[in-house]
Amino acid sequence: MTKKNQLKKIKLGKKGRQTKWAPIWAVLRKHGKGKRVHPSVMTRHRRSWRRTKLKITPRKIRRSHFA
Repeated sequence: MTKKNQLKKIKLGKKGRQTKWAPIWAVLRKHGKGKRVHPSVMTRHRRSWRRTKLKITPRKIRRSHFA
């Protein structure tokens, strides 16, 4: 696997993990048991693949033409 493809796979893997809300145990630890808070309050990156694109650029292809 080339270096460029490996970096793209790493970026896609990280973005794939950023599609869920914060875990409930983390919300309870931060806000306490008596406070009712939605996990989206703690979630910084919430992504939907249909709504927003990842903006990972495709690899550049060299133009092969005779000028």
